[in-house]
Amino acid sequence: MSTLVVTLAGCATAQLETAGSLASYDELGPADGLATKSKLRIDKADVLAARSVAIAPTAYSSAATTPGLSDKQRRVIANAIDRSLCIGLSDRFVVVTLGQPADLTAHVTITHVTITDAVVAGVSKAASIAPMFITSSVPIIVPRIPYGMGALSVEAEAKDASGRQRAAFVWARGADMLTSNARVAASGDAYDLAGEFGADFSKLLNTGENPFDHHLTLLTGQRVQSSLGGTPKYAACDAFGRIGITSLVGGKLGQPPEWTDDATPVVQ
Repeated sequence: MSTLVVTLAGCATAQLETAGSLASYDELGPADGLATKSKLRIDKADVLAARSVAIAPTAYSSAATTPGLSDKQRRVIANAIDRSLCIGLSDRFVVVTLGQPADLTAHVTITHVTITDAVVAGVSKAASIAPMFITSSVPIIVPRIPYGMGALSVEAEAKDASGRQRAAFVWARGADMLTSNARVAASGDAYDLAGEFGADFSKLLNTGENPFDHHLTLLTGQRVQSSLGGTPKYAACDAFGRIGITSLVGGKLGQPPEWTDDATPVVQ
């Protein structure tokens, strides 16, 4: 196993790890974002020529059996990756159910989870809400307490119909004190980071390029609809359930992800 420690001021420490789930680790090159460490490779022409994709359910490596997370919390974190990936890939690909013919099949493995200290997160959330009751002409921003924040490490690949690897992505990121929302749960930061990874991996496959090299783009209509709990563009994404306003509000209030996201498939 190879490990790279990511250390940023005000950020949780994340580990960039390989767990042996990828078909190949050859030609992986560094491709870091502002707060993310990653390595990737991609056969750009082949990926851009692909028109359909299937998503295999995210799995955990044997080393990622983190004490302190319930089975439901683990399921919710893994499912958040798949849902985010499915919604993101729907911008360019036709997403089909696993087992149906597809030009590409994407699969993700969680290699490490650092749990969130729920008590410290609760104190941070209470401190961030307090300024709402203070009269001030200037917005008051309260950073999170830089202790007990969570982190997530994953590896992923996309294979073509013949089983040949066409893209590989090893990724690690920790929560930070300025932009990460505090949730009062051990799963809190890993859940939010799962969505971030899904967005990054989908961008890699959609563009064929380093997802951190691109400027911000406007959200598509289908992404907005899905993020608000609406019907996804492709029915295959319903295998990963839907989240809506209740989940978004719950997250802002610091509620545990498993309270508002049961990771249950939508039955048509």
